[in-house]
Amino acid sequence: MRVLGFGDNIVDRFLDRRIEYPGGNAVNVAVYARRLGAHAEYLGVFGDDELGAFLRASIEDAGAPTPRGGGRGGESGVSSLRVIEGDRVFLGWNGGGVTVEHPIDLADGRDAYAASFDVVHTSVYSRTEDELPRLRSLGVLVSFDASSEDEFRDGAYLDRVAPHADLVLFSCSGMADADAFALLDDAVARGAGLAVATRGTESALVTDGTLRCLAPAERVDDDALIDTMGCGDAFLAGFLVALHASGWRRDAPASEDALRSALHAGAVSAREQCFVEGAFGRGRPAGEVAPANMW
Repeated sequence: MRVLGFGDNIVDRFLDRRIEYPGGNAVNVAVYARRLGAHAEYLGVFGDDELGAFLRASIEDAGAPTPRGGGRGGESGVSSLRVIEGDRVFLGWNGGGVTVEHPIDLADGRDAYAASFDVVHTSVYSRTEDELPRLRSLGVLVSFDASSEDEFRDGAYLDRVAPHADLVLFSCSGMADADAFALLDDAVARGAGLAVATRGTESALVTDGTLRCLAPAERVDDDALIDTMGCGDAFLAGFLVALHASGWRRDAPASEDALRSALHAGAVSAREQCFVEGAFGRGRPAGEVAPANMW
């Protein structure tokens, strides 16, 4: 299986630890798919600052080559966080830097490169919505993370995304089964092949508009938990790798058993992520590059 992370990268700066880690939704899914045995690469824009070099080197060191990624003038994205009782809490960011200001596109032969993969994953943080129709036309399976914000559940937004996505993922922590399935049903009705909801420590859900499946989360003892950074991305990587291995393709819908097995694989992958610092390790003291007023 060949997986391409297409879009965002960012530095996650933990103010309590005074450590910064490489990350980003598109990056993480690629790295986690590689961890699960897939061949994975990353395609995105890097800032031309020192943080951009740090990000690129870290991603490649994690086993996801970046042969077609490009640097552009501007700063890298940085988010500020703390860990509170095991959960990572976002405190703010710098707007995403060049990834958001000059998002990656499929020009200059990048469409042919993307077409060489089985699954291309991107997200709301990648600003790649306008590239989705082109991605879809390449014949690859398109995975899209719609995150947790209400603005990305609006009908007008989903109409931009869902018709061009084989899978749309939502973070639905705290939502009841009926409410979560209503959101998933709406995404499928608007054109998504599959819609998936993660809910933290509660069961994850998936539907194709006909089949509905749930699978419980894998529990982690509080005293063993390091942090929850990347758990949703790890779930998605586990789900995608397992479902593709079962034979899921655009012209070959997944069976109920395959969907349940993929949910379970996602839950196991998310559990394992709870024991990792940052998104995929490779942290360094943030004081090397962070201005004093960041603290």
